[in-house]
Amino acid sequence: MQDVQKDPANIAMPIDRVGVKGLRMPLVVRHREKGIRHTVAKVDLSVDLPAHFKGTHMSRFVEALEGYEEMDYNSFKKLLQDIAKRLEAERAHCRFVFPYFLRQTSPSSGASGLMDYKCQVDGELKDGKMTFTLGADVPVMTVCPCSKAISEEGAHSQRAVVRIRCRFKGFLWLEDIIAIAEQSASSRVYSVLKRQDEKYVTEDAFANPCFVEDVVRNCAQGLDKHEQIEWFKVEVESFESIHNHSAFAMIESV
Repeated sequence: MQDVQKDPANIAMPIDRVGVKGLRMPLVVRHREKGIRHTVAKVDLSVDLPAHFKGTHMSRFVEALEGYEEMDYNSFKKLLQDIAKRLEAERAHCRFVFPYFLRQTSPSSGASGLMDYKCQVDGELKDGKMTFTLGADVPVMTVCPCSKAISEEGAHSQRAVVRIRCRFKGFLWLEDIIAIAEQSASSRVYSVLKRQDEKYVTEDAFANPCFVEDVVRNCAQGLDKHEQIEWFKVEVESFESIHNHSAFAMIESV
């Protein structure tokens, strides 16, 4: 049968990335407490395409995922190598986005509940070398220092999200970067809160007011001090409760 994808392109122009997005598959990831955790990942796969090829073979991306279940550094690199080989590409890219669950204990009542965090792994294979980036989006709470300082009673507070992306040596737990993010804000957020917990969280947050600038600096300092982390980018977005817009701040390590 004719392989149309390998026909000459009408416009001889290379493509940086071409592939598939939004694949869903079961995934097993490392978990500090449980050993492993089962989740479901949304997967994007792509390669570069030379100017002389009309198209790529989309089915080969899906075939490369067959049998892939447990994620670690070595298996991720093998997946990228397989994709590059199947698609006859010089560069291969892969992204897994998945919910990661940790069990929380409420601060006063001791009530237990699962908290989900949006996590992702990005990889690029180029010239046989892999760039591996780990990320997590962590919800937190902030109380505005300015509002607290100028108000006779109360201050505005809101939920924010800390988005961390980092590269590292050795092995890095997702739990580590989630903890750094949660410790950087006025308060962490919880899945289960009884009345005594709500009292504790509210009072604790108001005792530790933070601008979005404070949160991003706190988080960057924590990431910079971590022995395994070699590069990071952290962005904090605050969903302002008294404005119809968000506030944000970002720091990227040198």
